[in-house]
Amino acid sequence: MALFDISSPWPWLTPSHGIIAAYLLLFAIVHSGLAALRPWGESKIGARGYRVIFALVSIPLATGLIIYFFNHRYDGLQLWQVQGVTGVKPLVWILSALSFFFLFPATFNLLEIAAIQKPEIHLYETGIIRICRHPQMVGQVIWCIAHTLWLGTTFTLVTSLGLIAHHCFAVWHGDRRWQHKYGEAFLAVKQRTSIVPFQAIWEGRQTLVWQEFIKPAYVGVMGFIALLWWGHPWLMVMTSRVNW
Repeated sequence: MALFDISSPWPWLTPSHGIIAAYLLLFAIVHSGLAALRPWGESKIGARGYRVIFALVSIPLATGLIIYFFNHRYDGLQLWQVQGVTGVKPLVWILSALSFFFLFPATFNLLEIAAIQKPEIHLYETGIIRICRHPQMVGQVIWCIAHTLWLGTTFTLVTSLGLIAHHCFAVWHGDRRWQHKYGEAFLAVKQRTSIVPFQAIWEGRQTLVWQEFIKPAYVGVMGFIALLWWGHPWLMVMTSRVNW
């Protein structure tokens, strides 16, 4: 008997649900594992060499994950359908745009990302870090909320829960690596920042400085958002041509 067929008590539970969960677990193990091995790897082949290997492994995995999500986003049970509700589409786009303002600060130094400059782990508490010590986690949660709201399927829900779980683990993992590298200096930063957005500010442990957000990098983020909005339909068509 097939694992998923019409006689199943949950006929909507397609194999793609298990595949995306396994794929997310694989990506989390590889991505976080390579991050944990960074000190050892850099001691063997240098910071630039390790960054190149990290990218060569992570980018194809992430690309495959994105394509699979796009192609199966409507799999499973339709839990709700609000795409025709007035205001939902602008809300989803606003949340998606906001998510990139949290997701992208870690990639502002493009020369390090491309390993042209020596890649470093930077300990700082300015800009977005004043709002949240782990902005990528916040950005991912916002992105997941927006897309789960829009699509409303069990497949999207499984994907979102997996992504959020990985990023919550990354919060613990990142703090652990920072403390190991910086010791007391990181503990001081930890005391003055928060994981929950704005918590350190409303508790008086941090002050928001708006001038720190006036920088060319944020213009680049807005340009990317505009490009994504314009190219979103094309992206859907292109990924659908991949049999994955």
